[in-house]
This record gives sequence, structure tokens and C-alpha cells, in this order.
Amino acid sequence: MQLNSYIANDITLGQYYPAEGPLHKLDPRVKLFGTFVFVIALFFARGSAGYCYGALFLLAILILSGIPPLHFFKGISSALGFIVFLAVFQIFTLRGEPLVRIGFLRITEYSLRATLGMVYRLLAILLGTSVMTFTTTPRDLTDGLEKALGFLGRTGAPVHELTMAMAIALRFIPILSEETGKIIKAQVSRGADFEEGNFFRRILNMVPLLIPLLVSAFRIAFDLSVAMEARCYNGGGRRTKMYPLKYSRKDRIAYGLILVFFAGAVIIRWVLFRN
Repeated sequence: MQLNSYIANDITLGQYYPAEGPLHKLDPRVKLFGTFVFVIALFFARGSAGYCYGALFLLAILILSGIPPLHFFKGISSALGFIVFLAVFQIFTLRGEPLVRIGFLRITEYSLRATLGMVYRLLAILLGTSVMTFTTTPRDLTDGLEKALGFLGRTGAPVHELTMAMAIALRFIPILSEETGKIIKAQVSRGADFEEGNFFRRILNMVPLLIPLLVSAFRIAFDLSVAMEARCYNGGGRRTKMYPLKYSRKDRIAYGLILVFFAGAVIIRWVLFRN
């Protein structure tokens, strides 16, 4: 039952967290732009000054979001194991002057600095994108992305259809998580044990979940397609919005702060570390 509890409670990807923070009231295009700029700025970071600058900006964003820290931890907890695996693999494989030797393994100064930088960037990207999804409803995120990529529609790209597919995918994450929990409960009630055996045995125990989960996913997709057709849905650029996006004064201020942050990251990278 621990697996069921994990799936039901710890998967927060793509789920909107209702709060009264300042970021919730911003235009989704501002948050998309800010996330894009933040990710680019992370790769300009160099040395302790660059890392601290990005970390302080991220900390300010997390505080402004008005979301409990535990909720952010739940959102990234599923990726921590993968990050640890990458860190362990990289710290023992990069070459350089050895600092520590453990048998035939060695940790070099270069591998230590590179690994710390990689972990910093991965965690910052996860937290930064989590802020965007937690403070933006799937509908607003879709509308903002469609509006931001509207110029691609002039080239014939199916922008509306792509953004609609993204919105449906985000909505399916909590639905499929709930369906998985129901299937696990049904299997456990019939005597299945998903916690038995070693790691590989547990992976094999998950196989009976795949077929009913796929059947459930196709059933949900079919019901959704029927509902969209019944409402005469027809994608395209001529569709109007009940709540069209409009910039306000706070959105323009947010754009300015984002550009100031990016300028600071560039200055730290190219001025303080130009040698």
C-alpha cells in the first residue's frame, strides 16, 4: 500500500495549486517568458557568485508564489533518485587531478565542480518550472503558450492543436495517477504484493498494472473525444476566448524585473569571470 500512497499523494506535476500569491495573478505569458529566461540564465552561472545569484532569485520566486515548501518537495521528490544517480556516475567518471581515491574510483576537483554545477542546474530547473505549473491553471498555460507562439501560425504550424494536446496531457497526469491508485487497490485486494522481493522483482510486479492502465487511458481518451465532438469542437486560429489575455501594469513590471535579472546574470558571467 506504500506504492499506492506515493502515487496518490506525491505526484504533483501539472497540478495547479490555488493560492493568493502575486505570481498567480500574472499573465501566463510573463511566467512562460520568465521560466525560459531563468533556464538560459542558469547556464550563464559560473562560480559561487553566479550560483548564489541564481539561487537568491529562485528563493525570492518561491516565496512570492505563496506555495508551501513541502508541496515543492513533493513535486521534485520523484526526480531526486535520478539526479543522485547522475551525480554519482559523473563524479567518478570525469578526469582530472584526483582529490579522493576509493579503490579504483577517484574524485577529481573538476568532477566535483562539474557535478555540483549539474545538480544545481537540474534542481533549479525543476523548481523553476514547478513554480510556473503550480501558479498557472492548465487553461491559462495553454492560452499563454498559444498566444506566445501565435507567430508560428503564419507559417502553417498547428499551434492551437499542439497547445491543446499539451493541455490535455497535463490534465491526464492527475487522472491517470488516480486510475493507477484504483488499479493498485483492486490488485492488492486480490492478493497482489507490489512490495515483495528485490528491486527487479518489484519492477516485474508492476507489469500487471500496465494493461488495465492502458485500457483505462484509451477509455478516457475515447470519452474525451466523444465529448469534444458532441460540443462541435473544431480547432483552429479563428476560435475566440471567453477570457482573452491582456497585459496589466504588474505584468510589465514583471517583464522589467526578469530582464534586470538576466542582465545581472550576464554581467556576473562575462565581467567577474572573463579571465
